Amino acid sequence: MAHVDWSAGIDSVSGALAKPAKKGQHSCNKMLLGTHRVAPSTNNMCNRIYMRKPIKYNVSQTEESINARNRFSAVSRAVKSRRKDLSHMAADLQAFNAQKDASNGKRTMTAYLWYICGQEYDQAHNG
Repeated sequence: MAHVDWSAGIDSVSGALAKPAKKGQHSCNKMLLGTHRVAPSTNNMCNRIYMRKPIKYNVSQTEESINARNRFSAVSRAVKSRRKDLSHMAADLQAFNAQKDASNGKRTMTAYLWYICGQEYDQAHNG
């Protein structure tokens, strides 16, 4: 990742600047991407450029990676449903506010819900 200053008159570029050729002797399988951050921030360095290469995944998966993927999916669904559940909302907010200023406390409600739902998943599946 690199910060970019575009030439005069160009404020931002977002998207592919160069795509790999499908055929021919000059196909390098790399893509040049320019991004512009639109989220509010105090940092004025919002233009970035990336070189993206294709990633080859290992087809054979270990039991550990499958279990981690299943845990992530289950906890993600649990967080989504718990965030909308009115019966947990008040208690979750109170518990979050009580722990957020602690040295190892979760700083966002999302992180807190991931922690709680992750613990519930681990208790249910690991004893």
